[in-house]
Amino acid sequence: MNLTTPTPTPTPTSTLTPAPGLAPTVDALVASVLAGDHGPLPSELVATSVFWIHHGTRLAGGDTTYLNQYVLVRLGGSFGGCAFEAGEIDPSICRDSSGTPLDVLLREAPRPLRIAALDAYLSETRPHRVAAGAGEAEPVTLPAGTPEVRAKARDAAIAGLLDITEGAEVGLIGVVNPLVAAIRERGGEPLPCDLNLTATQWGDPVTADMHEVLDRAEAVVATGMTLSNGSFDTILERCRSRGVPLIVYAQTGSAVARAFLGAGVTALSAEPFPFSQFSAEETTLYRYRTASRA
Repeated sequence: MNLTTPTPTPTPTSTLTPAPGLAPTVDALVASVLAGDHGPLPSELVATSVFWIHHGTRLAGGDTTYLNQYVLVRLGGSFGGCAFEAGEIDPSICRDSSGTPLDVLLREAPRPLRIAALDAYLSETRPHRVAAGAGEAEPVTLPAGTPEVRAKARDAAIAGLLDITEGAEVGLIGVVNPLVAAIRERGGEPLPCDLNLTATQWGDPVTADMHEVLDRAEAVVATGMTLSNGSFDTILERCRSRGVPLIVYAQTGSAVARAFLGAGVTALSAEPFPFSQFSAEETTLYRYRTASRA
């Protein structure tokens, strides 16, 4: 389908608690996957390929150069991906980890590679396209075009998952300038938080303290990078305890974040590899909403 503005959906008013049978933390999800609760035992599977990507982007009209590193795992017909901070791992991990049994990566690998392996497993056992075919996810086609055109469309799709009143404060954990603009276009007031930026393109101050944002926000939009840096569980629990909607936009760990729908995550924009910035052609992301927002 083409990108459209979604029909507004009701915002949950009750405190969100983990749904029965769903993992409350990322480590608990890994343990359940290792036990075979989500499909084949990982000990019976092999990560065919592990690869590493480093790229930079500066969008036209902006003054920020985004530097991103990803580690990716190929498992069968699926890929899992995880962004990481500079210096956490290096390209030698590709040589050392390709062909490794998946359970070894899930138990012993550095956290970014563990998340990529987990994402690959959950993507393989339930691809996003299959979820879309079953009516569980909404496919959104990003148009062919320049990086600016595609980034604007992607971030409009993410912001379209917000159901907020005019002037609502929206925590944005993981800042990209087009998403700041998209939240404002939805009527929200962004509360930006990022470890690598100090201001948005428009001069809005960016805090490095996510607790400051989580205490104020009426809704939270968080990047999948929070899975990589270990802050996801904290964000998840804080949003649960406050009854605040949590929308995740994920290239990193898109299938991992999906596992928490109904367990603290209320909506998800899932973008499996190859990510939108690596193509000028049409690509697809998948939007999920919990039953309470559908």
